[in-house]
Amino acid sequence: MPETDSVFETAVLLVDCPDRKGILAAIADFIYLHGGNVLHADQHQDNKRGLFFMRIEWDLKDFDLDRKSFQEQFEPIARDFQIDWQLELSRDIPSVAIFVSKYQHCLVDLLYRHQIGELKCKIPLIISNHPDAQVVAGHYGIPYHHVPVEKGHKQEAESAQVELLRQHSVDLVVLARYMQVLSGDFVSAYPRRIINVHHSFLPAFSGAQPYRAAFERGVKLIGATSHYVTEVLDDGPIIEQDVVRISHRDQVEDLTQKGRDLERMVLARAVRWHMDHRILCYGNKSVIFD
Repeated sequence: MPETDSVFETAVLLVDCPDRKGILAAIADFIYLHGGNVLHADQHQDNKRGLFFMRIEWDLKDFDLDRKSFQEQFEPIARDFQIDWQLELSRDIPSVAIFVSKYQHCLVDLLYRHQIGELKCKIPLIISNHPDAQVVAGHYGIPYHHVPVEKGHKQEAESAQVELLRQHSVDLVVLARYMQVLSGDFVSAYPRRIINVHHSFLPAFSGAQPYRAAFERGVKLIGATSHYVTEVLDDGPIIEQDVVRISHRDQVEDLTQKGRDLERMVLARAVRWHMDHRILCYGNKSVIFD
């Protein structure tokens, strides 16, 4: 048995296919026959749609296939079961860009989690439409790019942002309270690779000023939502949500303060689960594997 603090390389296979007998057995046998030791496995069936989803992770120590060989050897199984699949290796460290506007609580939380090793990624840059968070970025030694988004010049700003992302080979964009609506062209360049945090329990109170809207409605719970960004505002597959109880005594400022804690938590969880390859999307829904 390995020591509890040892580090070893693993592979994760994400599977999406029509549901039928034998899928799990075929995949597990394939991994076993090539020397893999399964560490975790989780699955989900959507019985209404007849779909099967699975995440399986194994130790690569004695596994005898590299990425290219895996694709060649696994193809017959994938073809037989009509599997859409993706293989991810723990050695591949993702590159993450963080977008932020004036509110910095989510940014600070992500940077701290990254510093202590909770988020296993590279953060080569922070992009903002305001200069306010430059001091925070400097504290963590991360380059800060101020790209103003002026009225009538949004396309030019997004072109500059996309060029920065390409220069740094960014895999994931995290909107840490970035208060700008991204264009369809921007979103289509990073499908299922842009995570946003919205300060309400979607689909309630989408759009601007949700805490004020919640206060005016007199709700007793407020929430925060992390989701993938699509071309439709606040409508992408939801990754994580959380709520907190409020009362008639709470004012808008109280809702905002309580909501910030939720925003930090749901965004951090979503980013971590994405980087751990625990999410599969279908339609406008998501499966989050244990």
